[in-house]
Amino acid sequence: MENKEKYIRVGTTLYKIVRRPLISGDFIEEKILWSYEALRQDYGKNNLPEIEKYDGFCIIPSHINYQQVCGTFLNQYEPINHMPCEGDFPYIRLFLEHIFEEQIELGLDYIQLLYTRPTQMLPILLLVSNERETGKTTFLRFLKIIFGKNATFNTNEDFKSQFNADWANRLLVLVDELLLNKMEDTEKIKNLSTAGDYKIEAKGKDRREIEFFAKFVLCSNNEKNPIIIPKEEIRFWVRKVKPVEKDITSLRELMTKEIPCFLHFLMNRRLSTQNESRMWFKPSLLETPALNKIKKYNSSKVEIEMASYCAEVMERLELNTFHCCPKDFLDIMRNAGLKTDISQIRSILKDSWGLRSDRNSDYTFYWVGFDGEIHPMKRKGRYLEIEKNLVDKILL
Repeated sequence: MENKEKYIRVGTTLYKIVRRPLISGDFIEEKILWSYEALRQDYGKNNLPEIEKYDGFCIIPSHINYQQVCGTFLNQYEPINHMPCEGDFPYIRLFLEHIFEEQIELGLDYIQLLYTRPTQMLPILLLVSNERETGKTTFLRFLKIIFGKNATFNTNEDFKSQFNADWANRLLVLVDELLLNKMEDTEKIKNLSTAGDYKIEAKGKDRREIEFFAKFVLCSNNEKNPIIIPKEEIRFWVRKVKPVEKDITSLRELMTKEIPCFLHFLMNRRLSTQNESRMWFKPSLLETPALNKIKKYNSSKVEIEMASYCAEVMERLELNTFHCCPKDFLDIMRNAGLKTDISQIRSILKDSWGLRSDRNSDYTFYWVGFDGEIHPMKRKGRYLEIEKNLVDKILL
């Protein structure tokens, strides 16, 4: 019998290399568990095929200088199925200009770093729009076509599961229809985005530590609250994507044909940014109205009302600082129809705003009366000093 099948042994486990057919007509190579008994049934005891042997698996991400075998270990990172070649890519360029608009150079930098420096930490990219037919999902599928099995689609529930073996060793974790409205979910993604190591766990197997290099690309139809982003957070890059003006039939197929030319372009392109943070990009470059919208929505209503009150007084009186004690805000919040207590107000001023005071002396508090006029009130206490730039930052 002519032997065209391939088998490998990794450690003490036998695998058969198979080509699984896809709906598109293509094939994808996979390793499936096999048994020596099945091997003997197929070939006979005296005609066993040659079996390549490795001590174990490793994960070494690379696209340009990819190595399938590293020493005596088999690389679980997959090669991508595109060979760079010189040429133009008008459909990819048009599509990326639609997604990133005025930040197109940053967008190209992001994809270039994914391709040329896969271990580089990158910000969590979130595309939002409450409108349909914007190209958000197409962008995720475009990345999946480029990076193949090194990219995987997750659901919101996948982040809540303790089992993560199917995505923890990938380059890209792609999530469509993101909706994670608990702080613990946000914290998990934030921590993973800057993690160097991570515990991987599969059903029925012990947890083990791996080097973690995955990047997160998320999409949502919720522009206000797809995920909780605190106002001080700098790990997110949020872009609002507009609807497509002119639909191009078979855009995905047209872009797929251009990928080799696009990769050649990325290999030879000069980055428009320098490494200025652990996630490469300087945080100020990633500030967008879409990001600020989510941060503002996630701020406490009491906190926003307190900041708005300070801003109004300082603007009308042309002040750069505002003096107060926590108890000064209690009646103001109640008059605004907000339920609160002194402990919440103290927490906002001291924990969220980072204010401290050792001064116990006279100060002037400004009360906005029901007549709309501002009335100075002399008081004494351990007052706090609120600066205008802090209030402006809170109100974005």
